[in-house]
Amino acid sequence: MRLFTNVIRSIFTTNFAIAPDESVLIFTDTIRDDEAVTEPDLSRRQRLRDIALLMSEIGRTFTKRVTYVEYPALPGHGIEPPVELWQAAFGKKVVADLDKAGLLTNILAKTIDAENIEKAASILKKHANDAVDAVIAIANFSTSHTRFREFLTRTCGARYASMPLFDVSMFEGPMCIDWKALEKRTRAIAKTVSAAETVTVTTPDGTTMTFSKKGRAALPDTGMLTKPGSFSNLPAGEVFFAPVEGSAHGTMVLRWAPMRELASPITVTVREGLVTAVDGSEPYAAMLCRKLDERPENRNIAEFGIGTNNRARRPDNILESEKILGTVHIAMGDNSAFGGTVKTPFHQDFVFFRPTITLKAADGTSSVLMTNGHLTDHPGT
Repeated sequence: MRLFTNVIRSIFTTNFAIAPDESVLIFTDTIRDDEAVTEPDLSRRQRLRDIALLMSEIGRTFTKRVTYVEYPALPGHGIEPPVELWQAAFGKKVVADLDKAGLLTNILAKTIDAENIEKAASILKKHANDAVDAVIAIANFSTSHTRFREFLTRTCGARYASMPLFDVSMFEGPMCIDWKALEKRTRAIAKTVSAAETVTVTTPDGTTMTFSKKGRAALPDTGMLTKPGSFSNLPAGEVFFAPVEGSAHGTMVLRWAPMRELASPITVTVREGLVTAVDGSEPYAAMLCRKLDERPENRNIAEFGIGTNNRARRPDNILESEKILGTVHIAMGDNSAFGGTVKTPFHQDFVFFRPTITLKAADGTSSVLMTNGHLTDHPGT
């Protein structure tokens, strides 16, 4: 228990460096009565609320301005959270102004266009001082890829920690990390990847994918949230970018679903940036097909990421597995919150082990960043 409380305290002191006059929003989601939860996952989900409440209690020793919110779980990752959370984060007045301007409904439905996003941002910016200073999102379903998160960080300058699918075991694994060393490694890899224009990844079991990142920055997820507008997962440790829409091409062989090992591999075919086929007898293949059929945008190859956390180990929880040093992950769906153009209430990552990563610069020169899951010699890595 002492380890848990010490790590939680370090979230406030090290990751956020919360000042006594700052406001902090902590929220979680609860299991719905109609929600199907597997027996192995039930205990983890039930403990999320306990962890969030403990965070709130510990947080109040650093600042009295802690707000705690819980709400029934949404159907999946990347869906905009309910109005009451917007009100807690931005203030009731600004949310009412968004509604009055006819913007709120389309924001929540993820159907808002670029022009109206700017209008909404303008309204929010006028009331930025009413927004919270820091957010700890320990809901089971991720809010990372939402306008809610993006408006808080980019428009209002809030610092945001996203902790979807969190498990208590992470306190003694990837959360027990040398944060300065992780930041140094992650930023060094991000600098190297940012210099590339094309990225190719292969794995021994048949995954071969190529992406263009022309004009797209490789972003470091370091866990350090001391600067206004900073955003990170906790546990942290990845370099990621949104591939240019239409550029991803190849085949992915899935061995792991987000929360379990697959009984047999699933082969995913990608052409011109979209998933065109999902083949496999594993039940998860049918589940994935149903999700991809909900919206054409769900088929978008949204993200390519590289794990950088040397304390991450678990392959059966995507929040941790995508951070494992020596892995890569590829996501489908929404990429609008980190440099892409696709908006949809869906974002799902898949992790791949023992990758080889080849980077090609604009002048055609190539370099190998990682071979069979091992980093090659790059400064700072």
